[in-house]
Amino acid sequence: MRELLLELLGWLGYLERPAVLLQLAVAIGLMVLRRFAARRNWLRQLRPRAYTPLALVVLAASCLLLAQLGLPYGISGQLGVLWLGWYALDLLHPLLQRRLGAETARQLDSRLLRPAYLLLAALMLISSLDSISDLAVAPLGSVLGVPVDAGRLFNAALITYLVLMGSGPPAAAVAWLVQRGLASSDGSRKAMELMLRYTVVGLGLMGVAVHLGINSTALIAVAGGLSVGLGFGIKEIFSNFVSGIWLLFEGSVRPGEVLMLDGDPCEVRSLGLRATLLWRDRDNAELLIPNQTFFTEAATTFTASDRMRRSQVSIGAAYHNNPAEVIALLEATALKVARVLPQPAPKALLLNYGDSAINYSLRFWIANPMDNVGICSEVNQAIWQAFRDNSIEIPFPQHVEYSMQWPPEQHQPNKFTQQQP
Repeated sequence: MRELLLELLGWLGYLERPAVLLQLAVAIGLMVLRRFAARRNWLRQLRPRAYTPLALVVLAASCLLLAQLGLPYGISGQLGVLWLGWYALDLLHPLLQRRLGAETARQLDSRLLRPAYLLLAALMLISSLDSISDLAVAPLGSVLGVPVDAGRLFNAALITYLVLMGSGPPAAAVAWLVQRGLASSDGSRKAMELMLRYTVVGLGLMGVAVHLGINSTALIAVAGGLSVGLGFGIKEIFSNFVSGIWLLFEGSVRPGEVLMLDGDPCEVRSLGLRATLLWRDRDNAELLIPNQTFFTEAATTFTASDRMRRSQVSIGAAYHNNPAEVIALLEATALKVARVLPQPAPKALLLNYGDSAINYSLRFWIANPMDNVGICSEVNQAIWQAFRDNSIEIPFPQHVEYSMQWPPEQHQPNKFTQQQP
C-alpha cells in the first residue's frame, strides 16, 4: 500500500506543471461553460444537443492553437477524445431504446456501457501519467494469507462487477432462445433467466477466489465461520436464500404471476434470492416479501396456468321484480361491458331472499386479474343503468316503528294502519 501511495503522490509533480495546468483549464473550462450555456440557452438558435459538438470544435481549435504556439496539448487532446466518446454514448442511447426497449436500454447503458467507458478512460489517463505495469505490481497486503497486489485486486474487482452487472443480458438471451425452442411461457422464461444469472454469478465469484490464489483450506475456514453465523444472526437471511433457490427450481412463484396479498392482486415483478418484489396496481406500490413467506403461509395465484380469472358482483332487486327477468338482464348487461370475456359466458344466480331484497350474484370472466377492481366498477355502473332503463328497483333497508301502550290490553292500532269501513 505504501508503494502505491508513493506512485500516486508522484503524479502531483506532473500535474503542477504550468503547461499541464493550462491544458486542464482549457478542457475543464469548456466543459463547465458548455453546461451553463446549455442550461441557460445562451445561443437560442441552437438546440441543447448542439452545444456539445460546438464545444468539441472549440476544444479542437484550442489544441491547434497550442500546437502553433509550441505548447504541449496532449492532455487536452485526450480529454477531448474522451468527451467525444461520451457524447457518442448519448447518441447511441436512443438507438438502444428502439431495439431493446426503454428499461433494458437504460440498464445496459447505466450498468455496463458507461462504467466500462469510464474505466477505459481512467486507464487511458493513468497511462499518460505513469506506467500501468508498475502500478499493477504494487503490493497491497494479504487476504487469508495470500499476498495481493494492485493488479490482481483490480482484475478481481473488474471480474466481479462484470459478472454481477453483465450476466443479465446473456442470461436473458439464452432464456429467450430456450423459450422459442420449447414454446414455454413468459413466466418460465423469466425463471430460467434468473437461474442462469445466479449460476453465472456463483461461478464468477469462485473464479475470483481462484484468481486471488485463495486456497481450499482458507475457503473451508470461511465456510465454517459462516456456518456459526447462521446459527446466531443470519439464519433468517439463509432461510430466505434457500427458499428463493427452491422457488426458482420449483416454479411455483414466477415473475409475471398475480398473487392475492391481503385481498389485493399483486404482480410478481422479480424473484430474488432474499425477497420477492411484488407490484400492487391500486396505489402503484412495490412490496418486498421475504421468500420464506411463501412456504409458511398460503398464497392464491390466478396465473398458474393462465391469467384468466372469474370475478363477480352482488346486487339486490325488489321482490316485485320477476327473478327470471332480472337474471336475464344481468347476463345481457355483463356481455355489453368491453373488458368482460364473452366466453365463458357470464352467469347470474339467485342467492337468497333477504330482508329487503332478493339477492343476486353476477359472475363473469376477465382476461387480467390486475384489472378486477376497475372491471367490477364498470359492471356495477352498467347494472345500475340497465335497472333504471327497465324499471327494476334496487331497494334499501327500511324500518317501520309502531307506538305501544302498556298494559297491552289498552293498546290501540295506529291511525294510519286502521282499515277504513
